[in-house]
Amino acid sequence: MGWDYALVYEPEESSSPFELTDTDAIVGPTLFKIPAEEIFFFIIQTYNTSILYLLASKPTFHPIYLVGGPRGKSWELQVRKWAGILSLVASILAGAGLVVRGGEVLPIIIPTSYLWAVDTIALRRGTWVIESGTKLGFHLWDGLDIEEAFFFFVTNTLIVFGLVAFDNALAILNAFPVLFPTTTPLPSPIQLVKVLLVPVSQYDDERINGLQEALERLRRKSRSFYLASGSFQGRLRIDLILLYSFCRVADDLVDEAPSGAEAKHWISKLTEYLDICYAKSAKVPARRRDFVMHTFPGKAQAALLLLPTQYLSPSPLYDLMKGLETDLAFSSNTPYPIADEETLELYGSRVAGTVAELCLELAFHHSEELTTEQQRRKIIKAGGWMGIALQYVNISRDITVDATNGRVYLPSDWLISSDLKPESVIKDPCSAGVEALRQRLLDNAMRIYEDSKGAIELLPSKSRAPMRVAVESYVEIGRVLREGGYKVKAGRATVPKARRLRVAWTALQKG
Repeated sequence: MGWDYALVYEPEESSSPFELTDTDAIVGPTLFKIPAEEIFFFIIQTYNTSILYLLASKPTFHPIYLVGGPRGKSWELQVRKWAGILSLVASILAGAGLVVRGGEVLPIIIPTSYLWAVDTIALRRGTWVIESGTKLGFHLWDGLDIEEAFFFFVTNTLIVFGLVAFDNALAILNAFPVLFPTTTPLPSPIQLVKVLLVPVSQYDDERINGLQEALERLRRKSRSFYLASGSFQGRLRIDLILLYSFCRVADDLVDEAPSGAEAKHWISKLTEYLDICYAKSAKVPARRRDFVMHTFPGKAQAALLLLPTQYLSPSPLYDLMKGLETDLAFSSNTPYPIADEETLELYGSRVAGTVAELCLELAFHHSEELTTEQQRRKIIKAGGWMGIALQYVNISRDITVDATNGRVYLPSDWLISSDLKPESVIKDPCSAGVEALRQRLLDNAMRIYEDSKGAIELLPSKSRAPMRVAVESYVEIGRVLREGGYKVKAGRATVPKARRLRVAWTALQKG
C-alpha cells in the first residue's frame, strides 16, 4: 500500500505517474488517499491467487521436495530470474533446496493473464493512464504498458512464493519429528520462520528418500488411495502413506517370491521384525535398523525403517502376517483355501480389516480431540468391518487377475452351489456363473459398508472428511462393477478419473 500511495498520490508540485481520468470509476472512500477500489484490488488479487495456488498444490506431498545440495534446484535461482530482490527474500524463506514442482506456475500465469486483459481494457478506455514522463514507453501489446504487465506479474509471484514459504515450513515441521517432536495445528509466524531457518544439512535425507519411495509406491499401486491421500494433512498424511508402504512391501515380498519356501521365509522375517519393534528394550531402534539393513532387499528397507510402530498396536500387524500366510496356501496341498464365507471373512479381516484399524489408530493419535476409550474401540471395530467390505470389493474387481495367477478367493461352497469349481473360475473368470458370484460378493460388501459407514461421522473432525474420501473412492469401484459396461485396464475394472474426482469432491463437501 505504501508503494501504491507513492504512485497514486503525490504532493501537488510533483507529477504522479498515474492519473485517474474517469472520475465515475471512483466511488469516494479512500484510505491514506488510496481509493477503496485500489485497496479492494489488492485484497481480491491476493484471495484469488491464493485460492488458485491451494487448488493446484492440494495434492502435492510437500515433504518429498525437501531436497538440498546437488540433488535439488534452489528456489533462489528461480526467483532471481522471476522477481528480483523482493522475491529473492521470499525465496530464501521458502527454503533453499525446495525443488520446483510445477504447481506454482498456473497460480501465477492465470491471474496475471486475467489482470493483463482487464487492465488493457481499462487503459484503452482511458479509465487511467500512466504519465508519459514516468514510463519507458514499451508495451507488452497495444494498450498495455510494460510497467503494468510487470507489476501484475511481480505481485502474483510474490503472493505465490509467500504461500510456498508457508507450505515449505509446514513440510519441514511435519517431515522431521526428530527435529520437531511436537506440532500445533496452526504454528505461529515466529515458529515458522525458525523452521525455515533450519539448515538443509540437518534434514534427514534418508527419511525424505523413504517418503519419496512410499508415495511412488502408493501412486503406482492404488490410484484410489493415492487420490484420497491428498485430502489428509500433516503428520497423519505422512504416517498413513508410510503404513501403506509397509503393507505393500510386505505383500510384494510374499507375492513376488519365486517359491513357497522363500515366501514363508519372508513372512518369518517380517514377524521377527515385528518382534524386534515391539520388544521392551532401549536398544530397539539400533536392533531394528541393523536387522532391516542385513535382512531385507534395498527396495524394502525404507518402508520397514519408517513404519511408525510407536503409534500402532502390534496385534493388527501380526494378524496381517497371518493373512499373508493364507495367500501361501494357494501353492500348497490345499490350493483353494477359501472354503466358505466364514473363511473369506477371516481372510478379509486379516489382510484389510487390520489395515483399516491401524489407519484409525493413527487418526486418533494425531488428533487433539478427546474421545473415550469405549468410543474409540467402537469406531476402530467398525473400521475393521469397513476394511473387510473394501477387501470384498477388491476381490470382486480382481477375479480375472487372480485367476491368471491360479487363485480363487470366491468361497468354494458358493462355487459348489452354483455348479462350479475353482478350476472353472480359472478357466473362464468372465462366465455368467462367476459374474453372478461377483455380484453376490459385492452385495455382501455393500451391506457391510452400509452398516459401518456411520462410524466415519464419529471420527475426529480433521480426519473425518479425508477418511470418507478414502472409503468412497474405493467403494465406487464396487458401484462400477455393479453397473456393468465398465472399462478394464490390466484385467481390472477402472473408475474414470472425472468420476473419481467427483466422488472425492462430494465426500469432502459433507464435512
